[in-house]
Amino acid sequence: MRSKPASDTAKSVTIKQRLLFAAGLIAILAGLSILGFFGARKLYREYQKQKLLRENPVVEIADLKIKAPILEGTDNETLSKAAGHFTGTGDFGKGNYCIAGHSSTIYKEYFNNLKKAENGMKIYLYDKDKKRYTYTVKEKFIVEPDETWILGDFGDNRITIITCTDSGEQRQVIVGKAE
Repeated sequence: MRSKPASDTAKSVTIKQRLLFAAGLIAILAGLSILGFFGARKLYREYQKQKLLRENPVVEIADLKIKAPILEGTDNETLSKAAGHFTGTGDFGKGNYCIAGHSSTIYKEYFNNLKKAENGMKIYLYDKDKKRYTYTVKEKFIVEPDETWILGDFGDNRITIITCTDSGEQRQVIVGKAE
């Protein structure tokens, strides 16, 4: 049996090495491109969030690490960017100021921690000029999605924050009374 000449073996090793090197390089570049895309996307989303926080009213519950911009309306487009104010409900420091937001990983996760709210926690509401209104959590309960009585005027100054329960079938409600 004859063996291959040393030069043929060296050539085949060199071609294999080059192919493996090229494949590895392509894999590394593809991985870096994917990481770069998601990194850039995350940076852009954070930039958009900071811009919304600067230019719009904000609700904050520092104990829960919640800080969300508030836009007018509660349609899906609005809630995919920020919390939404129910049109026709109270104003800053007056009446029942009602807002809704997602607690989901699909949309902005602003209210994911809302289920951990406890009586006595402070809720801060900032208008566009960043004037602060302070509320204290007084109630926490769950309602069905069609229970709109929570949006009514109760004759006091309060904030009502609404989000979905973990199952998404009901609504978690937090009520803070003005100080």
